[in-house]
Amino acid sequence: MTSAPAHIQDLGAYVAASPSSFHAVREGGRRLAAAGFRELAEQDAWEGGAGRYFVVRDGALIAWTVPTGAGPTTGFHILGAHTDSPSFKLKPRPTTGKYGWLQAGVEVYGGPLLNSWLDRELALAGRLTLRDGSEHLVATGPLLRFPQLAIHLDRAVNDGLSLDKQRHMNPVWGLGDPADADLLGLLADSAGIDPREVGGFDVVVADTQEPRVFGAQGEFFASGRLDNLSSVHAGLTAIIAAASDERADGPIAVLAAFDHEEVGSGSRSGASGPFLEDLLLRISLCLGAGTEERLRALASSFCVSADAGHAVHPNYAERHDPANLPVLNGGPLLKINANQRYTTDAPGAAFWAELCRASGVPYQEFVSNNVMPCGSTIGPLTATRLGIRTVDVGTPLLSMHSARELCGVDDPGHLATATATFFRGGR
Repeated sequence: MTSAPAHIQDLGAYVAASPSSFHAVREGGRRLAAAGFRELAEQDAWEGGAGRYFVVRDGALIAWTVPTGAGPTTGFHILGAHTDSPSFKLKPRPTTGKYGWLQAGVEVYGGPLLNSWLDRELALAGRLTLRDGSEHLVATGPLLRFPQLAIHLDRAVNDGLSLDKQRHMNPVWGLGDPADADLLGLLADSAGIDPREVGGFDVVVADTQEPRVFGAQGEFFASGRLDNLSSVHAGLTAIIAAASDERADGPIAVLAAFDHEEVGSGSRSGASGPFLEDLLLRISLCLGAGTEERLRALASSFCVSADAGHAVHPNYAERHDPANLPVLNGGPLLKINANQRYTTDAPGAAFWAELCRASGVPYQEFVSNNVMPCGSTIGPLTATRLGIRTVDVGTPLLSMHSARELCGVDDPGHLATATATFFRGGR
């Protein structure tokens, strides 16, 4: 695997190229194709067999490598992650405004920290679908801003900022009369498309500030969308590294990067949908598996659900469990929850511990304070849908769901190294 500085710089490049889930998938596919992976179309017949492959479904991507000695009962080692991040999504009829301002009508996507999006130069990014069904990715440069009210007009703002999602979260993007402007047309023009041909769009707001290493000894990394592109990038790095081994045996390595996790995963490209299950079935069928062999393969499979988690916050330590206080650069998190918001159990914890030992990387446990609600991941969804033993892990962050999150420079590379060992069948 690459060094920590090289890995973190490449993570920054990946995030910068991925302002939306659709861009994250395109950039992932580009990297996979450059590494010899072959893109397959779901509507085509698959011959399968040994090799490197990937499939794209909307804002989701699944890549896999089949060893030369794989057979109908060969198990899968799956890393699950997600490509989407909390943000804002363009509404229908997005061109709004008043008092001489042009504004954009946006809907809150997931659970962003609203205040972190104020007073930033923001872009629009996503896909435009034409009436003929063709899709085109689009990304602007700095275009929008959520301007904060001056303290002179709200003297109590530092005692508590309250933002109304409908009234206050309408970014400005120009000056003029909304009747004479067309935000969607601007997007279409930037992609070289006739605005009259646009039949639909999935476009989100993205921060434009470049990722940055900083700190007294360069120990911190700040970027948008680390939740959860840090895990997607770790999976891409690991599966490309593992594929270079040209293994004769071992598991079928699978990277499953889903969309829509931040809004519940209930879509055709989300973890609650059939994408992964259908793909695993097709891989098994290509290897000659019947129902019996397929179930045996799943019984010997393992899934690592990788999603960002919380490092201890020095100013809010009381919000964390007092005995489990993960730090930046202390290694990936092993995420545990008694109520199965995370899927980690005793066998999964032992598996992860041995995997990290074999990989030469540290890890640390995370569990929520009992009075703090615990979030969830795709882990429980995957375990429930497929019956595969699953463990939840992730990169520790501060400022999760902020427009600009913070991690340590070592932890993303540690996750990638452990994942590469996992994909090779080691533990």
